[in-house]
This record gives sequence, C-alpha cells and structure tokens, in this order.
Amino acid sequence: MEVFHYKDKEQSSNLLLQLNRLRQQNILTDVLLCSDSVEIPCHRNVLVSSSPYFSAMFCGDFVEKQQSKVDLKGMSSSVLSSIIDFVYTGLISISMEVVLPLMQAASMLQYVGIFEACSSFLQQQLSPDNCLSMIRLSEIMSCSSLGQKAKEMAMKSFSDVSSSEDLCELSLPELLGYLEDDGLHAEEEQVFETLLAWIHHDPLSRRGAISDLFKRVRLRYLHPTYLFQFIARDPLIQSSTLCTELIESVRRLMFSISTKCFGNTAAGFKPLWVAPRRYTYHDLLVVVGGRKNNQQTSREALVFDETSQKWRCLAKLPIRLYKASHVALHSVVYVIGGLTTNGQRGQVSTLVYTLSLKTNQWRTAEPLLSPRFAHQSVSYLHFIFVLGGLGADRRLTDTVERYNSMFNQWESMAPMPKAVLHPAVAATNQRIYVFGGEDVMQNPVRIIQVYHIARNIWSKMENRTVKNVSAPAVVMDDKIYIIGGYTRRTMAYDTKANRFLSCAHLKERRMHHSATVLNNKLYVTGGRHINSGDVIEDSDGVECYDPSTDTWTSAGTLPHKLFDHGSLTLASVSHTWARA
Repeated sequence: MEVFHYKDKEQSSNLLLQLNRLRQQNILTDVLLCSDSVEIPCHRNVLVSSSPYFSAMFCGDFVEKQQSKVDLKGMSSSVLSSIIDFVYTGLISISMEVVLPLMQAASMLQYVGIFEACSSFLQQQLSPDNCLSMIRLSEIMSCSSLGQKAKEMAMKSFSDVSSSEDLCELSLPELLGYLEDDGLHAEEEQVFETLLAWIHHDPLSRRGAISDLFKRVRLRYLHPTYLFQFIARDPLIQSSTLCTELIESVRRLMFSISTKCFGNTAAGFKPLWVAPRRYTYHDLLVVVGGRKNNQQTSREALVFDETSQKWRCLAKLPIRLYKASHVALHSVVYVIGGLTTNGQRGQVSTLVYTLSLKTNQWRTAEPLLSPRFAHQSVSYLHFIFVLGGLGADRRLTDTVERYNSMFNQWESMAPMPKAVLHPAVAATNQRIYVFGGEDVMQNPVRIIQVYHIARNIWSKMENRTVKNVSAPAVVMDDKIYIIGGYTRRTMAYDTKANRFLSCAHLKERRMHHSATVLNNKLYVTGGRHINSGDVIEDSDGVECYDPSTDTWTSAGTLPHKLFDHGSLTLASVSHTWARA
C-alpha cells in the first residue's frame, strides 16, 4: 500500500507568524509581562515553549502561575519587548547601546540563543584596546565564549595590550598567568617592560612582587646587552636580592661558555634557564647576499613567508659585498666583511651590517679588527667567531676574531693551526670544528681543526674522509652535517665518537651553496652544481633533508639563481617581522 508523506517546510514559520499576529491584536493572549509600567500581552504556551525560565514560572508551583500580570524587574521595557519580539519572530537587533542590558536579560530569562548572539556581537568589537575589559565583562556575565576570544586577542596582541591602562589594573595572579603562558605573543624584552609598567602603576603595594614577576622572564632569550646594560641597572631589579642573583647566574653561565655548567648558581635557577621559548616564536628562513644569476653581487635579502608560501623581499643591503660572511645571533642577521665591488679592484672591508626582522632596517655595527673576505663566521651563545679568509693583501690568513655581544667589541683569538679557504665550519658543545677546505694551491686539505672556545686553544687531526671545498656545515641532533662541496656526499660527524656517518647523497655535485636548520630539517639553498655533462651551472633550487628518514626532497625554488650567499634561521614572534 503506497503512503505519501507530506511535509510543509514553511508550516512552523507560518505558525509562528500567525501567533505573532494574534499577540499584536491581543487575541487569545493570557498573560501580561510588565516592565516600566509597560504591559506586553503574550501567550503562556509560547513563553513556556521558548524558555526554561518561563517553563518553571508557569508550570511549577510559583505564584505567577495564577497571575494574569507578571512584573519582570531588572530590565527595561524596550529590552523586554525586543526579547518577546524575538520569541515570536526569531529576529532581534543588537547594538552597542543595548547589548549589555540585553545580555543580562537574556541570561536571566534563559534565552541562550540571544545570549550567545550578544557574545558574538561583542567578539566582533574586540580590539587590543578593549580585550581586557571584555575579559572582565565575560567573567561578570559568565560568558565563556566571549572570555575565550578576548583572551586570545590579549595573547596575540600583547605588545599593544601591554601599553593599555587596563593591563595595569590586572591582579598579580592575572598578570602572572599571562607572563608564564607559552602562547604569549611577545618578545622577552616586552615581557620585562610590561612587568615594570605594572609595578610602577602602584609601586607601594606592588614592588614586593618584582621577584615573582621577574622569574617569568625567560632570560635565555634576552639580548645580553639588554639584560646586562638595561635590566641589571634598573633600580627595582637592584632592590631585589633574588633578581640580582638570577642575573649574576646568567653572567656566570655566559662567561663559563658551557650552558651545562650550572655550578653554584642561584637556587632554582636551572629550571628558569632551560624553560623553552614561547611557542608563538617560529623560525624563518632568510637568504642574504651572494651572486645573483652569475652576475653582480646581490644586495637582496629574502625571507620565506610560510603563510603565503612565497619569498618576500626585505630591505636591501646598503652596499654590494662580495664573499662576505653571514651569521645569525639573537635573531639578528650579521653580514661581516667582504670585498666591496666599487671600482675595478674593490676594497677589502671591515664593515659589519645587521638586520632585524622587526625593524627591517640595516644598521652598521662595530667593525672587524682587520679587513677580510672569503672567510667563515659562526655564532655560539653570545659570540660570533670570524675565521681565516683573505686579508687586505689578498693573501690567505689564519687569524681569528671574536665578537662579544655582551660588550659590543671584537677581540683577537688564537690563530688556526692551518690557514684554509672555503672550509665547512660549525660550533657545538663549546667547540668550533673546521672541516677541510683548500690551501693556497687550491689543493683539498684533509684535516679537522678544532677550537676549544673556553680555553682559546686549537688542535688538529688528519682524517682521510674529509674532502670538502665550498661546503656548508650545520649542527642538528648533536651531529655536524657537511653537505656536498664539489661532491654529492652528505656526511654526519659524531663529535663524541669522532667518526663520520654516511647519509643520503645529494642528487648532483654541489658547491658554493648555503644551508641552515629549520624545524628539525636541513635546508640547502642555491649554489652551483655540476650537471651530467660536467658543466657548472648556477642553481635556484631549495632542497630539504629529513634526518629521521635519511631522504632529500625538493622544497621549491628561490626567486633567482644564487650562490656564495648566506642561509640563516631567525626566530620571530608571530606577525612581528616587518613585511616589505
């Protein structure tokens, strides 16, 4: 037997519209809701069906069950009228003028839909200027959805929020909650300045909280100059024995070189030192300098934007520098020395240029003690080491200089046992390792030179496995990876066991390329390679090595072919680097 099931999709909405017409004409209404001497006729069954509040009122043992008039206190007649209109039509208008009383009334009358609509409206009005006030409001209104969104805004826009008056009104537990959160979008310098502003807002009652707050600053990620020149001299910090002990512990660690030597540091300091950087920091791949398309030396600096998956241009270097060295320290790019390309012969430079992603501006830094180009640079803790290269007389040099970022000065260190050109250089575990390279006759040098940073002493050892020229080296998972160098080989050197481990080969023999570590993977950019016909070609390729699978994969291309450049990894707080 055939059965036809008919459904009128408009039945429910038409019924509600008809009920609203009956209400407006006061037909079959059986209760008056009163506010501000205004009476609004309604149908009990409609109210009961729309709200647990009215269901309890008219179906339970309350006196209103028998009353024909019910006085609703605590809300205006206009707000009540808007809610009743919503009950019969499903429509309501929300503006800044009415949102708060409407939200209060919706909470009281248990209209969850209206309450959440008000929350959504307020979320659309969120800004760094009002998000802390919105958090307070969400607590008063018991509105978790608004509170969550406002907290996210406060965390993501903390640099703007920290300068607001509302932040100074936070309680100590509330401020501690922000400062110790891994998800806070702020540099550690900003964290320190925020706690100072909070204390200075009410110094008499708050200065005693300085040590509790200071322990939330992740000292390891502060620039040493900022820590020792600015923070250490702050009167509030100097007034706290614990704060001065913490700073002194950092100072001892810096001078002892090893991050593993905690010795007689302040009690409880180690957990503070090893605290991870906030996870709103992310690593960015930056490429700078080099020779572009086998033509003139490039002034360009590029950063890979993960959001758009495109390379973006940063500010250009002030001058062209051939065979300068490139290194990152404290999330700042350093371009060191090089040969200026002005004039026919050029001039060997002592210049040092720095670039911060936050300002996207190049600045000159303290110059080298002696001019050099085709040299190597490597950073370790708060130091930059510059090794070898060609001096002002164009001759190979064995000299070593060290830049101390704590004191902004260069100093001469012990020279290398053997001067080499284009070695692979990496620093780990208090030592700098210099692998191979070539001598003045352009013959490969099969030695490993090791510099003990704390003792300022070199040693060297012969190793027949070493045969690399113009190859980069990087440190990853306690191993030093040497990539290519007129060869396809990738070798991992285990410093503790003093032995090499073979890795997957590059697809082609590669040299004059650059490499860096990003998110536990090794990235190689540009360079020159020897094709199957033994012809040297420039490359714009980006390749990625995953040590967990021992495999190489393509990771796209640079905007142009490039070699003798720098590839660096810089840590940046989300959305703080200046996009060009």
